[in-house]
Amino acid sequence: MDRLIALHNAVFHQVERLGNGLLPLLSRFVFAATLLVYFWNAGLQKLGDGIFGIFKVTAGGFGQIYPKQAEAVLWDVSQMTLVQKVVVLAGTWAEFILPALIVLGLLTRLAALGMIGFVVVQSLTDLYGHGGIQHAETLGAWFDKVPDSAILDQRAFWVLLLVVLVVKGAGALSLDRLLQPQGLGRTATA
Repeated sequence: MDRLIALHNAVFHQVERLGNGLLPLLSRFVFAATLLVYFWNAGLQKLGDGIFGIFKVTAGGFGQIYPKQAEAVLWDVSQMTLVQKVVVLAGTWAEFILPALIVLGLLTRLAALGMIGFVVVQSLTDLYGHGGIQHAETLGAWFDKVPDSAILDQRAFWVLLLVVLVVKGAGALSLDRLLQPQGLGRTATA
């Protein structure tokens, strides 16, 4: 029995050591494969026309972030407050910048923390702003037989993926790792 325990410990010590660099790398890959295009497409829907469209609030952005207020003023962007405009622009930029930082592995912990905050705000907007709270199938429930509700189930997985990056960092093959004093010579815990 002692040999079996020793073998178990030896094998899983190596798995854990490799996992310190591999798990965050895989988390970034899964983020890129499943969520990068989702967030970038959402951001593109909020951009104005032309090269300076990144500084322009659109009716789509207004409606996605402030749905009830946008509807109340018939989607007239000129009636938005300065604070609303800043929030819409910041949210739009976040949908491009934070995912890009995560995929590149640059400032990964901060970017993942920002994305967690973004997902929480997005979820609250979907629930209360877009009326998702009124639709049980959209909200979903944990510990039920349906594993794919749009908000509680899916976003729990998103946040878990991001928590791995907050706790472990960017892992192997990241700009964070290259920018650390020892560069590529660091251990796999970067």
